[in-house]
Amino acid sequence: DVQLVESGGGSVQTGGSLRLSCTASGYTYSSYCMAWFRQAPGQVREGVAGICSDGTTHYADSVKGRFTVSQESANTNMHLQMNDLKPEDTAIYYCAADRDSAAIQTFGVLRTDQYNFWGQGTQVTVS
Repeated sequence: DVQLVESGGGSVQTGGSLRLSCTASGYTYSSYCMAWFRQAPGQVREGVAGICSDGTTHYADSVKGRFTVSQESANTNMHLQMNDLKPEDTAIYYCAADRDSAAIQTFGVLRTDQYNFWGQGTQVTVS
């Protein structure tokens, strides 16, 4: 079974930094995308950043220039370096993954409906 576990969340002041990690196990797809999503109280879950097996990265406009998504190697841990954090970044952050990079990129790497595998989330609070 595919398992995704997020870590690295916490509380920081405005302008601070955090690094989230998503530990992935149970899948060895040659073609895949992994992505970070977030959900604030009372809000819909939104895509933040993603990385696919072809090396491409994708970002929401709201985080471009502040967040960086990376992966150690294929089918392994994914990270999200978050700099210059703002109160509006406060949310639960989720990791997601699924196979078929071409299909996911066609419909949108930052769309929730492209992923079947999700982690439990990690809280990020910026004050």
